[in-house]
Amino acid sequence: MVTRPLRQSVGAHYGSRSWLIQRTTAIIMVLYTLLFLGLVITKRRFDYDSWTTLFGSTAFRVASALFIASLCWHAWIGMRDIWMDYVKPAGVRLLVEALTVVMLITLVVWAVDILWLGAPA
Repeated sequence: MVTRPLRQSVGAHYGSRSWLIQRTTAIIMVLYTLLFLGLVITKRRFDYDSWTTLFGSTAFRVASALFIASLCWHAWIGMRDIWMDYVKPAGVRLLVEALTVVMLITLVVWAVDILWLGAPA
């Protein structure tokens, strides 16, 4: 009788794709952080007008939205793996995964609202 590893029999093939997504989102977040730190270091002062000007730029808004999306996708993969590894009852795991997805989607919608709808023109 041929036995299969549990992951293979369950059909969860997240390994390589998740690894690549985690690395890609991490690179995006590092690049944004370096950009942001560079802007903060080169400015002498940051007041309301400076922040408004910075976030008034479409390019910076897009970069910030990409950062938020990368952060949430990165967090989803990490949390999904934690839930799969440590929460054994399927119903409870489904519940916490669903709550995690709802929370992350809420954060993305909130960030879009702040970056585009709530930002001064």
